[in-house]
Amino acid sequence: MNDELKPAPIKPAITSAELDRIDIRVGTIRSVAEIEDSDKLVKLIVDFGDHRRSILAGIKQERQNPREIEGRQALFVVNLEPKKMRGQLSEGMLFDIGYADGLIPALAIPEREIPNGARAG
Repeated sequence: MNDELKPAPIKPAITSAELDRIDIRVGTIRSVAEIEDSDKLVKLIVDFGDHRRSILAGIKQERQNPREIEGRQALFVVNLEPKKMRGQLSEGMLFDIGYADGLIPALAIPEREIPNGARAG
């Protein structure tokens, strides 16, 4: 554990209605693929139970072997507008912990296996 982290100030308060607009779901990472000409991005294919999505994540430099997360469940923001990066479409965002604080990020994961597509909150 890093005892030297000085937590960032808490962001301004939001309403419950604003929080309800963010759709965070559990998904299983089925595959991790390299993105050509990118030193950060990998392409995740994520199973959300009733469908699969392509989600780009900037984890290539954070992990010696990004494929180590294949088969793992994690949390994803699924209602972001799709965004094209490096010629690939990202249909969500991997929800990880630590990146904004300059730490090597850790996946935000359920404590036990839970059905894909289950909502957080």
